[in-house]
Amino acid sequence: MMIHKEGYRILLITFLTLVALNILILVVLSPDQPGKIIALSCSLLLFLFVLYFFRQPNREIEPNDKLVYAPADGRVVVIEEMEETEYFNDRRVQISIFMSPLNIHINHYSMSGMVKYLNYTPGKNLVAYHPKSSTLNERSTLVIDNGKGYKVMIRQIAGMMARRIVCYAKLNESVNQGDQLGFIKFGSRVDLFLPLNSKIKVNLDQLVKGNRTIIAEI
Repeated sequence: MMIHKEGYRILLITFLTLVALNILILVVLSPDQPGKIIALSCSLLLFLFVLYFFRQPNREIEPNDKLVYAPADGRVVVIEEMEETEYFNDRRVQISIFMSPLNIHINHYSMSGMVKYLNYTPGKNLVAYHPKSSTLNERSTLVIDNGKGYKVMIRQIAGMMARRIVCYAKLNESVNQGDQLGFIKFGSRVDLFLPLNSKIKVNLDQLVKGNRTIIAEI
């Protein structure tokens, strides 16, 4: 298990802040006060949580152009047919994956192809499982074309705790299924918008894993 590069700076800042805070507590509190032990324990737990949040497991896959893989870890909170109005302007199947702070927050490309659309939209920070978070929250949206008439939209959505969306995609670049798409920090959601003829392979409330769970067959 490795630590993701997006966590290096936050881990350093967290460590230095906690060290300074505990030195201050040790100076202010007398040796016989239990407060310093509680502070040290809480600081350790907080640092371990941040360390755990930025974990990066090895999830390499063999690309398969007949499958759409989960772009993230989490729980499926939406499976519905809807009107997509940002790019396709037609009916699509929306599948939304909610990531709690305990999930791995690395996002992956669900299929191989070329990035045909890329857009960042500032917005609100509603809880990520809110029905309107897909259109009201801060988000980053991209569309991948597999070159065979099948296009998938992936939308990274910031949640109530998330304050930064990182997207590595570049317009008109070729991407490989399973490679890292980006990272969302501290609680978030990823939406997939698939063609109506996709064979959906997941159920509502199902727990999924990025690069492991098959979302649909093409």
